[in-house]
Amino acid sequence: MIDMGFLSVIRRWALRDKMPILADQVPDWLDRMLARKPVKVVAVALAARMARTVWALIAREDSYRTMPS
Repeated sequence: MIDMGFLSVIRRWALRDKMPILADQVPDWLDRMLARKPVKVVAVALAARMARTVWALIAREDSYRTMPS
């Protein structure tokens, strides 16, 4: 079920050429994975990555901080 939610996220990122506002929000690693792997595999990888992030935040009782550009 979570993976299906990430499919919609990936589809939205795929529209970035038609929606320039999204172009700078697509991570480079996601572009590289989409070039090599099927969309559903990338959705599962994205869900796993987010789950690990959430688990680490909960385990450390920390809050999310974005990486500096």
